[in-house]
Amino acid sequence: MTDVVMPQMGESIVEGTLTKWLKKPGERVERDEPLFEISTDKVDTEIPSPAAGTLSEVLVEEGKTVGINTVVARIDGAGSPAAKPAAAAPAPAAQAPEPSAPVPAAAKPSAPPPPPVEEPPAEPAGPLSPLVRKMARENNIDLSKVRGTGAGGRISKQDLEAYLAQSAAPAPMAAQLAAPAPVQAPPAAPAVPYQAPAGQAKTRIEPMSTMRLKIAEHMVLSKRTSPHVTTVHRVDMTKVAKLRDRYKDQFKSNYGFSLTYLPFIARASVAALRQFPLVNASLDGNNIVYHNEINIGIAVALENGLIVPVIRNADEKNVLGLQRSIVDLAARARARALKPDEVVGGTFSITNFGSYGSLMGTPVINQPQVAIIGVGTVDKTPVVIDDAIAIRSICHLSLSFDHRLIDGALADQFMTKVKQVLESWSEEVL
Repeated sequence: MTDVVMPQMGESIVEGTLTKWLKKPGERVERDEPLFEISTDKVDTEIPSPAAGTLSEVLVEEGKTVGINTVVARIDGAGSPAAKPAAAAPAPAAQAPEPSAPVPAAAKPSAPPPPPVEEPPAEPAGPLSPLVRKMARENNIDLSKVRGTGAGGRISKQDLEAYLAQSAAPAPMAAQLAAPAPVQAPPAAPAVPYQAPAGQAKTRIEPMSTMRLKIAEHMVLSKRTSPHVTTVHRVDMTKVAKLRDRYKDQFKSNYGFSLTYLPFIARASVAALRQFPLVNASLDGNNIVYHNEINIGIAVALENGLIVPVIRNADEKNVLGLQRSIVDLAARARARALKPDEVVGGTFSITNFGSYGSLMGTPVINQPQVAIIGVGTVDKTPVVIDDAIAIRSICHLSLSFDHRLIDGALADQFMTKVKQVLESWSEEVL
C-alpha cells in the first residue's frame, strides 16, 4: 500500500487545495500518471501518481485545503497485477460479484468499447492545461478531433470553445428542419426574456477561485507588512526604441519570438541592483538579508489571476537571453506548466501594465521582496530638448518600495541609474 501525500510545491508553501481528482477509487493508475490537481498560492498543477496500482482510497475530497505531507489517498500496489486483467474479460470472472451475471458478456459489443474510446484521446493530446482537461471531461470532447492553435499545436480553452460552438451550431438547424414540432417552442421562448428581468436578482454571487483568494491574501499581507511608497520617473526610450525597430524582424525570423521593451528594462534594473544591493535585499525580522543572486520575477497575467515566475541569475543574461526567458516563462505560466521552483526565490520584480495601455501605476510589492518596478506604455511624446520641441519615445517607470528599508533618496538614485542605462543604451542585443 502506497500513501499519496500533498506535496510541498515550493520552499514557502505550507498547504495546498486539492481541486480535482483525475482518477476514481477502484481505477487503475500508472506511476507518474496525473492523479489529482492542486492549487497553491504559487502555482496550479497536476500531481503524478507516486506508484502504479489501484486507487483504493481517497481521503481528501475536492475543494479541501490541507497541509503539506498530509495523506490524501492510498494506492494498492499489490492489486496492480489484478487491475490489468480487469480491463479484459478474465478479471471480472475472477471476482465473485461481477462474473455471476452474464450481462457483461451480453453487453460486450456496446459496454466495453465506449470507455477505451473516450480515454485515449485525452492523453495523447499533448501538454494540456488542467482547465482544458476539465472542459474536455465535462463536455465529453474527443480531443483528437480538436485543432489546437497554440504553440506547437497545443489545445487552448478558446479552441475548445470554438469546437463546442461549431458542434452546437448545426444541432438547432437540424432540429428546425427535422419536424414542424419546434414551431410550438417560439411562444415559450419570448416569455422567458420578459419574465426574467422581473424576477431576476440584480446581483450574481459566486465563490472566489483558490488562486484569486491567495492573490487577495498576498495583496492584503503586503500592504499590512510594508509601508508602500512609489516614485515615478519619466524615461526617454528613443535609443532603445530605434534599436528594437532595427532588430525586431531579425529576432522574429531567427528565434520565433518578438523583441519587446521588457528585456531592456530588466537589463537596466540588473545594473541598478548591482550598484544598490539594498533594493535586492529582504527583511527577516530585524535583520537585513542581502541576496548574492539577482533573481527577477516577471508578473504574468493569467485568465483568472496573476503569477510571477522568476528569471534566475538574471545578471548573467544579455537582452536575447532575458527575452527568451520572459517568453518561455510567460508561455508556460499560461499553459500551467511551470515547475514549483520557478515561482519562488525572486529578489526583485517587474510588472508590465504598459502592455495594456496604462501610462503608469503603483504596483504592490511581492513579499518578501522590498521593491517592484512598474512599466508604463511607451508613447511618442513631444518634449523640449535644448529649447526645441522634439518627438521622443517616452515611458513612465514607477518604483514601489518598502519604506522600512528603503528611503526616498535611495529609491530615486536607483531609478536614476535605470534611467541612465536606458537613455544612453550602448549594449548590443545579439
